[in-house]
Order: sequence, then C-alpha cells, then structure tokens
Amino acid sequence: MTAVEVLRLEDVDFVRESRQILTDVNLTVRAGEHWALLGPNGAGKSTILSMCGAVEHPTRGAVHVLGHKLGRVDVRELRHSIGHVNPRHPLRSPLSVSEVVLTGATGSIELVPRWQPDPATVARAEELIALLGLADLAHNRWPTLSQGERGRTLIARALLPDPPLLLLDEASTGLDVAAREDFLITVDDLHASHPDLATILVTHHLEELPGSTTHAVLVRDGRLLARGEAAQILTTEWISRCFAYPIEIEQRDGRWQARARSRREHGHDEHREDRQMDRAEQGVGPR
Repeated sequence: MTAVEVLRLEDVDFVRESRQILTDVNLTVRAGEHWALLGPNGAGKSTILSMCGAVEHPTRGAVHVLGHKLGRVDVRELRHSIGHVNPRHPLRSPLSVSEVVLTGATGSIELVPRWQPDPATVARAEELIALLGLADLAHNRWPTLSQGERGRTLIARALLPDPPLLLLDEASTGLDVAAREDFLITVDDLHASHPDLATILVTHHLEELPGSTTHAVLVRDGRLLARGEAAQILTTEWISRCFAYPIEIEQRDGRWQARARSRREHGHDEHREDRQMDRAEQGVGPR
C-alpha cells in the first residue's frame, strides 16, 4: 500500500528580481519518508524548503502541501500544520524551555499576551520535553541553554501541534561533535517514535545526516540533479557531480562519511571511465 502523499512540487520554477532561482523542480514526499536535501551554497535549497513550508509560492508550476495547493489555501493555517526547526530562532525574551515549547501552539516566537494553554496542550508539551531528554531543563532559560539544548527545544516546539511534516533547516549548525551526535540520536529516536512523520533535513555535510535517512535529493544551480533512495543517491559519483569536486563517500554503520579525493586521482578515474564507455560503445566490456 502506497504511503500518503505529504508534499508534491510539480514543474516548479522560481524567479526573484528577474533571476531564475529554481528550474523545473519535481519532488514528492510521502508519510514516513526522511529526506536529505543537499547541495552547494546558492544551489536553491533554502528556496525549496521555503515552498515546502508554505512561505514562498512558485513563479510557475504547482506546490501541494498536506493536500492543499499553494495559492488556494490560507497559508497561515497551513503553516500551523508544518513543523519547522530553524537554529536561528529569533527569540529575544528569556523564556524557559517549557514556555518556548508552548509557543508552538500559537506559532509565535514570543508567548502571546493573555493566552493560556489548555491542560491537553500543557500535557503534550511535557510529553515532548521528556521525549527529547529535556525534563531536567524544563525551567531553564533560553539564554542559558547550549546550542544542542536549544535544538532539542525547537524540535519539541515544532512537534507540539503534531504536524505530519517536519522541516529541519541546517539544524546541526553551531554544534560541536558531541552535541551533533546527541542531536542525530534524537532525530533517529524521533523517526522511530513517529513512524508516519515525514521529514526534510537540509545540510551541507553528509556527516550531519541521521542513520534513519531514507531518501535524498541533490540540488545544483537551481535544478534537481538526482533524487531517490538514499543508498542510490548518496554515492561518490553523485556527490562529486553535485559539488563539482572529487569527494569519496563511504557508508559505515548506517552513517555517511565524506573525504576529498586528489584531483589527479579523480582525473585518472574519469579517463578510465571514458575508456570503459568507449569500449562499451565498441561492444567490449570493462577489464
């Protein structure tokens, strides 16, 4: 049985100030899928994610989010059903962890004046705070939290309305190695505990992908270079093409690692592939 469609971009172009940002983007995300969105700086990742989050509208083509077509739906209501984790969360008040999580109920950065959560919302917030390992920090204030603790708080906030779609926008930014690993374990646990949740994680680094990643899409120069199951896309060939640089990809214990290859070695491999293609055209297999 095919999983429920959560997101679909069809023939999407996006133009800003006469500049073509995206061209012919097609992507479908279904419930329970966990996508990695990768590409060089300026490739168009943030613009794609903004459409997934019902923030931007396409110049041409169609974007369907949670069964609604952008342009024919109240995006303020739609955004309430989309979890969005942004490490650059612009909170200025010294709210506690509990208060930050509760702002997910109103979709606001600060607590809404005179708003009081109902008992079910408070219970949901407490459940998520415990799930994300924040129970002992529930009363700690935002300015005193580490970057990793803030990241987990923002995931709990994004999950409060129980969204079917969660967007993680470079959520590992600023984390040291220990905090990054703790964050990735949190994401893996989240995927296990919410089997129908669809996620899209944007990153520049393959080491920042959780082992539970199921699919990947590579973006270069505003176009989708490749998309599909992670094992087929997160390879030396595709990643090197995407970043226009020789990068060796290795998967170990369910995680991905990347290292640069020498250009001389890369050039040798390219010549060998060219020779194999020439032989194939002549009916001679690789030696």
